[in-house]
Amino acid sequence: MFLIRENGADLLSELPTVPKLHIDELLEQLVSRAGEVVAARDGLRKLLTANSSIVGELSLPEVLRRVVQSACDLTGARYGALGVIGQDGTLEQFIHVGMDPELVDSIGPLPKGKGLLGALIAHPEPITLLELGADPRSSGFPANHPPMSSFLGVPIKLRGEVYGNLYLTENETGQFTAEHTDLAVSLAATAAIAIENARLFRDSQRRQDWLEASTEITRRLLTRPVDNALDDIAEQVKVMAEADVVIVVLPVGDGARLRIEVATGQGAAELTGRVYPDAGTLSQAAIDTGQPIRIARVDKADNLRVHIADVVRIGPVIALPLTGSGRPRGALLAARLAGRTAFSLAELDMAATFAGHAAVALELADARAVGERLALLEDRDRIARDLHDHVIQRLFAAGLTVQSVLSGSLPNRADRLTRVVDDIDETIRQIRTSIFALQTPRSTASARTQLLATLDEIAPTMRAEPHIRFVGPIDTVVAAELFDDVQAVLREALSNAARHSDADLVDVDLRVADGWLTLVVSDTGIGIGEPTRNSGLGNMKARATRRNGHFNTSPGPDGGTVLTWAVPLFAAPTTTGDR
Repeated sequence: MFLIRENGADLLSELPTVPKLHIDELLEQLVSRAGEVVAARDGLRKLLTANSSIVGELSLPEVLRRVVQSACDLTGARYGALGVIGQDGTLEQFIHVGMDPELVDSIGPLPKGKGLLGALIAHPEPITLLELGADPRSSGFPANHPPMSSFLGVPIKLRGEVYGNLYLTENETGQFTAEHTDLAVSLAATAAIAIENARLFRDSQRRQDWLEASTEITRRLLTRPVDNALDDIAEQVKVMAEADVVIVVLPVGDGARLRIEVATGQGAAELTGRVYPDAGTLSQAAIDTGQPIRIARVDKADNLRVHIADVVRIGPVIALPLTGSGRPRGALLAARLAGRTAFSLAELDMAATFAGHAAVALELADARAVGERLALLEDRDRIARDLHDHVIQRLFAAGLTVQSVLSGSLPNRADRLTRVVDDIDETIRQIRTSIFALQTPRSTASARTQLLATLDEIAPTMRAEPHIRFVGPIDTVVAAELFDDVQAVLREALSNAARHSDADLVDVDLRVADGWLTLVVSDTGIGIGEPTRNSGLGNMKARATRRNGHFNTSPGPDGGTVLTWAVPLFAAPTTTGDR
């Protein structure tokens, strides 16, 4: 700076007064604004990072946890939580960060949405407080809860639907600013989209699981006895719906009462077999309307009684009509314990679809059983005609021949008597065949079907899928006790082939002819060799010996092994020999 002096005087002092520019204040403002710009830039960078982390995850529990942690990082909060709002307007889930598990356990049950948390549920708009305890809506803290002052609450909503709320406390600077609120609101908008995507993904996976379960239960009902069909259905629903107890209710008597036919889960033993009037019950409401019913809390069931609650303390419950081609044949109820998350609309829809498919499968299984009984009756009629047309006529002819021999009117009496004995033996065999055919079937599945199921069960353990050939009336003349031996021998033979033969080809031949049952299992493997243990072959031989049959193994014509097990169809088993 140049100072102009004249006669030693400072001319600057003689200039007009210049207003102060407050340079220090301007510099402070500039630095402050620059800091705000940097902070805003850092906040925006963190927000983008958080958004990317949240939307890239499809697991709903992990999405919720990341939302809370990202909100704390963005706003400088020490503690954070996300409350998921249930169908009844209370918090059904409460995901939190900032507290160690020991502290959480000492505080007690998680909040249910009272006080200030409930205010945000009732009025989903951001709330910022400098002193949380001073707000009249605050209901205080439970014992062992850490002190909290500053508070920021932000709703998570999308297209008018509120998924939950973000709760943030104890800002590192002592208070949450407008910028913190803006960041939290922006994060909540992204979180709502991510939560919806995660729920859709979860529902699609569950729908796929329900579809597979429906296919499996239908296959079981159409290929196996239906005696325990309701048990299978109830157990499947319990697993798929994540229920704690499931019951199947059917009308009894004049239709004015209901009976718990099947129960699984908690209280099953006490629930099974209970009979009660149908009036005013949730079960009957589902049967009458033919529509599924969902109740978030059993104590708010609109005067519909749920008899599961007499035994188990339940909360959410759904009732599903078992509807086939006509009126529902009963109802299925699935319940969760009190305090658990209510069934969603998607879960209700999936469970109802499964119940409908199961009901149709039950009707088809019943129709199949009726058809088999009719076929059995027709077969018995045919056997009765055969007995009349063949066996009785043959016995009558044998009687005439014996009378002729006794009278001495026929030459070659010895030959005649021998032929009579042969005819009687053949007649006895026919009668035995008819008796076995008239026995109650061992199951609704034929012998052939059960043996094919055995092959399907063992096939995955073998290098080559075995092929089987049936010859003769296997389904009608093989008695149940003999069939058990056949199945055991077949299983052991295939297991041996799987363990030892390394065969490219396995053939099974089962035939009934000339009063004998013969099972031949041949393979193209390396042969039996010297077995280290003989229990399997020994058991097969013992089963054959016990039935006055025979068992042997021999090399195949092109290598490998041929196993032959043969027993008479009608010989009574002896009491010696190990099974």
